[in-house]
Amino acid sequence: MSTILILGGGVVGLSTAMMLARQGHSVTVLERDSQPLPGSPEEAWHAWGRRGVAQFRQPHYLHPPVSPLLESHLPDVKEALLRAGCITFDGLATMPPSITDRMPREGDERFITITGRRPTIEYAVASVAEKLISVRRGASVAGLLTGRSAANGIPHITGVRTLDGEDLSADLVIDAMGRASKLPNWLEAIGARRPIEEAEDSGFIYYTRFFRSGTGVMPAYRSLVQTYFHSFSLLILPGDAGTWSVTVVISSGDPVLKNLRNPKYWGALIAACPLHAHWLDGEPITDVVSMAGTIDRYRRFVQDGAPVATGIISVGDSWACTNPSLGRGITMGLMHAAGTVEVVQQQLANPLALALSHDCMTEARVAPWYRDTIEIDRRRLAGINAIIEGRPEPDQPADPRAQTGKALSVAMMYDADLFRAGVELRSLLALPHEVMARPGMVDRILEVAGSHEAVLPPGPSRQELLGMLA
Repeated sequence: MSTILILGGGVVGLSTAMMLARQGHSVTVLERDSQPLPGSPEEAWHAWGRRGVAQFRQPHYLHPPVSPLLESHLPDVKEALLRAGCITFDGLATMPPSITDRMPREGDERFITITGRRPTIEYAVASVAEKLISVRRGASVAGLLTGRSAANGIPHITGVRTLDGEDLSADLVIDAMGRASKLPNWLEAIGARRPIEEAEDSGFIYYTRFFRSGTGVMPAYRSLVQTYFHSFSLLILPGDAGTWSVTVVISSGDPVLKNLRNPKYWGALIAACPLHAHWLDGEPITDVVSMAGTIDRYRRFVQDGAPVATGIISVGDSWACTNPSLGRGITMGLMHAAGTVEVVQQQLANPLALALSHDCMTEARVAPWYRDTIEIDRRRLAGINAIIEGRPEPDQPADPRAQTGKALSVAMMYDADLFRAGVELRSLLALPHEVMARPGMVDRILEVAGSHEAVLPPGPSRQELLGMLA
């Protein structure tokens, strides 16, 4: 039986641990936050202290790929999510009224997901995990232990040392510490090279308020989950137990809109958007909570064909983290975790092969979604900032793929099948190149987009918005 240490007891860390335990490994999770698992989902929402997760009470969403992943790998977790009050949500429920064809299609079940608020999701995952594996809460890691190299000139990790001075040995260490992971520093401290790292401020600020329905029934969608206006976006995410979140996303370079931290102005903006105003028809269960300074960051632990170290791999946000307004973090992390478990099953006995195979899997299976997210972020932020500064919006990209993608954003609001294609892209069901390679897809997109105007969401103009916030 192999011994594996997971550093980080969030959703991705615990899920990775459970999948590995079911392969027969002895798995221990070290979580630095000390508070024990609460007694109920509601207690988790109100009182669970997860200081290590800065976005713990910010909006979260599980995209459709999570459901089949749970069914195949963690069916008891899916059951626990439903018991905790998480809901099944159909992405096709956001189909706009401009589409009259409402006939179902074969395969529509792929758009159904199960989702809820982050504390509820983590409560459900942890309630299953703590029955299956050892979860040591309040265990902080100070650094890495090393042993005999498994490959010439490459440090090999054999465990970790806690802040209490305890040495814990393992056949494999998995970093699931999230955005705050200190792994690059720890690697440098043992003489390893730092991983390749790309990082930039996402450039967005988020102002969110959570609501609860008095009847237990969430309002109906009259728009997409995320709606782009001129210089702000609205993100409406379903939650558990009759709750939902409403988020205004702005550019960090828009000082006037920072007044949206005031509930009066925040509410006035939502009320001025006819397709979204009804989301205020609930009991507010939080103030307007803000989040800023989020980093888009990617790390790669193989350089020049060689890993920076063996005996350790990184999964989820520890590897790459993205703009939370697209809600992709946990879903990407679970996709990464499933791939990680496959690699461990195949290569655990060969540390060098494991490190290289994990890098190949990550680059093929998850990195394209990171790149896609970054491209969306940059394009959206450039357009907002041009409006703020009174400049013309950036020219339409010369890249035919980007032009087709922009045309799809128009066409999907009129054609039921193209709407499904657009939701596939937004829901991590298919990458842009996969969708565009389908026979006749590009021609159909250009045909529909060429005969229709973009559907502009009703709401205040930029000048009206500035007047509201003055």
